[in-house]
Amino acid sequence: MIDPVAFTIGPIQVHWYGILIAAAALVGTLLATRVARWLGEDPEEAWSMLLVVMAFAIVGARLYHVIHMWDHYVANPIEIPQIWNGGIGIPGGIAGGALGVLVYTRSRGLNTARWLDIAAPALLLGQAIGRLGNFVNQELYGPPTTLCGVDFPPCLPFGIPIDATHRAGTQWDAVTYPVETTQFVPLFAYEAILTLIGAAVLLFVIRRFGSRLFAGDAALLYIMWYGAVRTLLELYRVNNWTILGLPTAMWLGIIGFVLALAWLVIRHRRGRGSPMIRPADPPKTDAPAPQAQAEPSAG
Repeated sequence: MIDPVAFTIGPIQVHWYGILIAAAALVGTLLATRVARWLGEDPEEAWSMLLVVMAFAIVGARLYHVIHMWDHYVANPIEIPQIWNGGIGIPGGIAGGALGVLVYTRSRGLNTARWLDIAAPALLLGQAIGRLGNFVNQELYGPPTTLCGVDFPPCLPFGIPIDATHRAGTQWDAVTYPVETTQFVPLFAYEAILTLIGAAVLLFVIRRFGSRLFAGDAALLYIMWYGAVRTLLELYRVNNWTILGLPTAMWLGIIGFVLALAWLVIRHRRGRGSPMIRPADPPKTDAPAPQAQAEPSAG
């Protein structure tokens, strides 16, 4: 088990969670600059919009988590901004980040859908890196691996230990499930692997089929991929935030998948949308404009 505090500078504690989120943002933006070149956009815009998108994404992710744990944060409001202790909701982060892209691109006169395509594989890569913070903070885990295939769907045989403190609020007490011998399903690792695969798939689709796609198609594929991943992983989570007995994240995953697939099919059948790859600007010419010829004088 890793100490969540990476190092201290005087009274300031630097947490691994924050380091990993920062690394995810930087590595994801590097990838976005490459995809921007593929799609004919200025890669420097990716760096320019980074802080705007990150600010919206962090606020959205934290807001999602605070709403989920509303009773706790009403009683402990001072903990609301303490994101370094963990507690963010990826669906909220996705919505907030998309809003950040919208705000920035509209202010700069850029194609919002194309920039959402640029962000899609970068976001999947960033999610994979950020999920390592869940390992450090001992969060986003499923049931004991011994219960897979019994009370939960089958899972891979490997697991991770979770100390008694981080099992608070679950039924996995340290007496019945000793820390030394109990392994838990590492949902964060499953998600990291699946999002990495998703990033590779999106990069292949953009590179191989970009000339035939509309701007926004990669973003729709992202919604479908992550919607399916999150829906699957919610089957292993306990103490979920539920609506009508179904985990909220599963509702969002299923609805997002269906709507994204429907819109993807409809727009291609109707042929509606701007091209994913930005058309090249017409070549500039230095030739002087032709001058009007003088009309011959009469008589």
